[in-house]
Amino acid sequence: MDPDRQVLLRENVPVPVTPKAFETLLALVRRSRDVVSKEELLKEVWPDSFVEESNLSQSIFLLRKALGDTPENRQYIVTLPGRGYRFAAQVRTVTEQGEALVAQARTRTQIVLEENEAAPGEVRKLLPIPLKPGRKFLLPAGAVVLLLALGAFFLLRTRRPRNLGEKASILVANFINTTGDPVFDDTLRQGLKVQLEQSPSLSLVSEDRIRQALSLMGQSPDGRLTGQIAREVCERTGSSAVLEGSIKPLGSHYVLDLRSVDCRTGEKIDDEQAQVASKEDTLDAVTRMARGFRARAGESAAALVKHDTPLAEATTPSLEALKAYSLGWKVEAWQGGEPAIPFFQRALEIDPSFAMAYASLGLMYGASGSSKLGTENIARAYELRDRASEKERFFITAYYFGRATGNQEKAQQVCNEWARTYPRESLPHSFLAGFVDLVLANYQGAAEEGRKTIELAPDEATGYALLADDSMYLNDFQGAENAVHMAEERGIDRVGMARPRFELAYAKGDAAAMRREVEFAQVHPEMQDWVLDRQAFAEASEGRLKNAITLSRHAVALALHGGKREQAALFETRAALWEAFFGNSQEARRNATAALALAANREVEYGAAVALALAGDATQAEKLANDLEKNFPEDTSVRFNYLPVIRAVTALIGGAPAKAIDELQASAPYEMGSPRSSQADSFGSLYPVYFRGEALLAAHKGGAAANEFQKILSHRNIMIGDPVFVLTHVGLARAYALSGESSKARAQYEEFFAVWKNADPDCPVLKRAKAEFGNLR
Repeated sequence: MDPDRQVLLRENVPVPVTPKAFETLLALVRRSRDVVSKEELLKEVWPDSFVEESNLSQSIFLLRKALGDTPENRQYIVTLPGRGYRFAAQVRTVTEQGEALVAQARTRTQIVLEENEAAPGEVRKLLPIPLKPGRKFLLPAGAVVLLLALGAFFLLRTRRPRNLGEKASILVANFINTTGDPVFDDTLRQGLKVQLEQSPSLSLVSEDRIRQALSLMGQSPDGRLTGQIAREVCERTGSSAVLEGSIKPLGSHYVLDLRSVDCRTGEKIDDEQAQVASKEDTLDAVTRMARGFRARAGESAAALVKHDTPLAEATTPSLEALKAYSLGWKVEAWQGGEPAIPFFQRALEIDPSFAMAYASLGLMYGASGSSKLGTENIARAYELRDRASEKERFFITAYYFGRATGNQEKAQQVCNEWARTYPRESLPHSFLAGFVDLVLANYQGAAEEGRKTIELAPDEATGYALLADDSMYLNDFQGAENAVHMAEERGIDRVGMARPRFELAYAKGDAAAMRREVEFAQVHPEMQDWVLDRQAFAEASEGRLKNAITLSRHAVALALHGGKREQAALFETRAALWEAFFGNSQEARRNATAALALAANREVEYGAAVALALAGDATQAEKLANDLEKNFPEDTSVRFNYLPVIRAVTALIGGAPAKAIDELQASAPYEMGSPRSSQADSFGSLYPVYFRGEALLAAHKGGAAANEFQKILSHRNIMIGDPVFVLTHVGLARAYALSGESSKARAQYEEFFAVWKNADPDCPVLKRAKAEFGNLR
């Protein structure tokens, strides 16, 4: 074995072992013939973290398999029950005359050979000796190679690293597969990407940028990336290097090559090769080749040790599962999240312990509106997070707190650490911009994270859409328009920007622009339920509730037809809220019951509870509140928004405004935030402020109530798409009237009537407002 390069050989052929297994073996070899306890091994191999004993057992299992130990014949590693392990084979140092080198193994502990006076036949041992300043440990002669009685001999080679720079961008081409086995198609490329993405100093060219470059070249955007095409894409994307791989048969074995070339100069950077005995060993070969390239590209040994989880541990040991997983991401990049779901499901059928497949499935479900399924899958990924790389664990943990537990404070901490560890990764910034900072009412911070997302992923729609949304939360229409225009200039997919374009037009009152977005969405089947829903909230905001409910029912039907029960339930929930706020109690109860029958996720339960409380069903509303409190004790939206609002509305409708005000005190830290419900279906933002204003009105405190309603009007775009915003004018008019400020009250009523000039004439809230206006003196 070669400690410096972490290579184990049998008859000059590398034997695949994971880095942790290699370090375990080295620890045993250094103390051969001695008993090493499990505690000592855990402390030496995993010095910086707590791990389960099963990790050590797995390493021992892998080593025995690699060395050829069998249960009947333990030639190398012997278990001593209750004491630990012992390396039983003889260990000797092999040297080559001609050089004197300082032995310094690339392990977590600096290792040198103890120059003891060994008697003939005795074994020289590798001992952990700290290097002291000014002291050198010279070998008797030459490069050190330890042989584990396998008859192997390996000469150390020194290759000077080629530093690609702090902003190295890598294009990973498709592997050329001449084996005839389709299991390698896309799979090896996906595996290589997973390995390289662990590096904090490298950045891979995104699939969006690759497709864009291929289109400009007149190639199919979904074509294979090989040969001259790959090199041209590399040049067009301004990448630092292109990695071209191949796999070919050699008798019953396989040979893998990985060649890296500087895109700017055409100079070869590295050439890695591996030979494996079976296709199951190819994932380990990809791990080794990726490690070799990273070292050759100038990555530090410390970074390689810290950020180098073997592919079989970072993803799956199954090639078939990895193939399904890679196809899932390929489909997602080309067709969107929903069509990719079956591929991630297939990966999990093959390997039920595939952590990142669960996480990816959770992300796809969450993005398509299936909150409950998204939560279930990311929770399962979190349970299996030890079977992922450090970078993937950041993703899993951040999304777990953000979606499964809903603890946005913890999600924020994880995202910040993730961004510090991987400064070239855009996802932590998009998480912060897209939901974490919004719940925490940090809109300025969210906008900054949106800009950072664009900076790191300029060819993806996500950052532009987030920046447009976050700018609107800040009432910065110009900033939102700039984000939309930047996306257009970049040639970003128009479908991905349809929602922010529509909501910007709605916020500006631009009916013509809204119609254009409706017409655009109508030719895209995947957007049909969405566009009906957007039309429905626009109708409801102008008081045309009958039209809004008709459109909403069509949206529900389309969602159900597409198998999206949770999305359909959210549409029903919002219809229930409209009916309740507008004074139609019977219809509100009916819609709320229908929503809960479809899906009872957090947001549906919250919206239904508010609608039922407004409709006078305090018992059912309180039951739903208790369920939320029991099932989601950490959720920031539940704790600071949902529960206080439900209980305040129940108290208010029950004639206890003082109790309602007390209940809403819990909302104070994040009352100006946008809870998950507003992100899922445009309801719930500023409800604590609105109902505090209503409670203060009921308590005959007109001045204080006016202050609450003014808060909403000053932050109008936080409630974009929610008809409750329009009712704020009515609340403020009543507050002014209560304070004796008739002229101000009249102005607010008139503003409300102007917005609702074409509203349903029999709407209860409109009829009451007209009566109040007529009684003003």
